[in-house]
Amino acid sequence: METLYSAIKDDLLAKIKDGTYAEGEVIPTEVDLAKSYGVSRPTIRQALQILANEGYLDKRKRRGTVVTKPTQDDGIASLPTDRSKLRGVQSFEDEIRAAGRVVKTVPILVKEEEANHEVAKALELNDGALVYKLVRLRYVDDTPNVFMENYIRADFYPGLSDVDFSKVGLYHQMRSMGRPVHSLTRRLEVIKADPSSSTLLDVPIGDPLFYFHTFGRDAEGHMVEYSVSTYRGRNNTFEFSVNEPDSTAMPEPLPRD
Repeated sequence: METLYSAIKDDLLAKIKDGTYAEGEVIPTEVDLAKSYGVSRPTIRQALQILANEGYLDKRKRRGTVVTKPTQDDGIASLPTDRSKLRGVQSFEDEIRAAGRVVKTVPILVKEEEANHEVAKALELNDGALVYKLVRLRYVDDTPNVFMENYIRADFYPGLSDVDFSKVGLYHQMRSMGRPVHSLTRRLEVIKADPSSSTLLDVPIGDPLFYFHTFGRDAEGHMVEYSVSTYRGRNNTFEFSVNEPDSTAMPEPLPRD
């Protein structure tokens, strides 16, 4: 026998699919839905949670519950494992636009500064070496999706702080300056949203977030870019493929903490 909350979930999903509740629209509150369906708020809450888990709804801290597309698979800056098909590292914009989504970037900060110990170690530089710090908030279909902090070697990319990163991606710019990112190493953590990331990504405090450390090398093996990126957990999935390595190849060492 179908439960009451399941029947309500199906009815709400039908309204989402037929456009009654369009993508980006805020649906009625739990109180209003409870009155409309003649049920309790906990019953409505269960129905909404199922739809949120399936990617059709997103509970926004400031707006309310918004209709969204089902969870997207973000192969961020992917590097094909089949080297015969390698065409270069793809950027965030390339991956998302290839999926038919709209990307918007809001630069928050870009400046030249002296690297602290953590950044210098990640970039294999001496403490105090000059780097560019680039901070951006990136949206997918008008939803804040990822908060990025990138650190780039200043000696290899002179004038990077003059670039308008609302119009050009970092990896595209690095490629145009003659030294593209050739290979990547990533470390993934899952963290909880703190007050700062909650505000930036418009998610409740305590929501799960994907937290990536990324290390980028050029074709000569120089570490040229280090970033920390915080992705919404509600809107992203990541797929990883692992192949048996060439037994004759020496593994590249991972950067140490």
